[in-house]
Amino acid sequence: MEKISFYKIRECAKIPERAHPTDAGADLFYCPDPELSSKCKWEGESILIAAGESCLVPTGLKVDLPSGYMLEVKNKSGVATKRRLIVGACVVDAGYTGEIYVNLQNIGRQNQMLEPFQKIAQAVVVPIATPRIVEALKDPALDNTSRGSDGFGSTGDF
Repeated sequence: MEKISFYKIRECAKIPERAHPTDAGADLFYCPDPELSSKCKWEGESILIAAGESCLVPTGLKVDLPSGYMLEVKNKSGVATKRRLIVGACVVDAGYTGEIYVNLQNIGRQNQMLEPFQKIAQAVVVPIATPRIVEALKDPALDNTSRGSDGFGSTGDF
């Protein structure tokens, strides 16, 4: 795959861009949508995400992904660590034809204001497998393995 095409549905939208040629992710930007009504609190074109709240932030973009790929929306390290805004739902499937929204969750104690065209997340193109899903007729736990059903810290402190 040589390219992924993005389509601007609003003139203000910015095509994702990599800060460095070797970066896995391309930055996504907030693009105001004057008609959007969600649980976001709008102050002009800015969005206020209150502490403990989340908001679907519009990008103004659609993507044309080839079959066998998905776009995974990931945290930007600076946005997550400095502003405490992390990405919630993060999978954009190849068959999705709507606008890309970024579900930003404010896990901090302070309200956060997003200004138009700020970097909000990053998009990574990921190849996927689509095996046929079937029901197992035998409980896999009946197979004797060295791990068994141990999980969540079973190999030591986290």
